[in-house]
Amino acid sequence: QVQLVESGGGLVQPGGSLRLSCTASGSIFSIIAMGWYRQAPGKQRELVAAITSGGMTDYADSVKGRFTISRDNAKNTVYLQTDNLKPEDTAVYYCAIDARIRSGGSYYRYWGKGTLVTVSS
Repeated sequence: QVQLVESGGGLVQPGGSLRLSCTASGSIFSIIAMGWYRQAPGKQRELVAAITSGGMTDYADSVKGRFTISRDNAKNTVYLQTDNLKPEDTAVYYCAIDARIRSGGSYYRYWGKGTLVTVSS
């Protein structure tokens, strides 16, 4: 069983920053990719940023230059540094990993329960 626990969300004023963290635990053999998604009220869930085990990154156009994703492979942890936050960044942020639980097994996507980020004055 794989568990993801996110932290770091909260209320911040426009222009402010937050650092989100997500740690994966359980029967994990390997993680090929880790990422952050978000879902605002009335909208579909969208990819915010992703990072592979080799360090390659991908960002949504709306966050490029403001958000930075990083990971600590030894700790199975992924971070999302969010800077210059805007009201439109308000959403529940979900952590996701593509992992397998045994050698030679298939990769599956696992999700955290989410952490709320509210950007408001």
